[in-house]
Amino acid sequence: MRIERWWPYLDGSAKNWLRQNLRQEGLPPKVQDRIAEAGGPVMDPILAEPDWAFIELDAETVE
Repeated sequence: MRIERWWPYLDGSAKNWLRQNLRQEGLPPKVQDRIAEAGGPVMDPILAEPDWAFIELDAETVE
């Protein structure tokens, strides 16, 4: 599923973790759970390069 569809529903603390840990391998279980709760992917790889690029751009315009 495309990140644009579930990102708006992602918990703020998970968004912050992802923004602060760009492209880090191995997401913490809590962040993985929040992604799943928002409707995001649950199978590895949870985030692909286009997803990280989206998060990086979003970090420049933090909510």
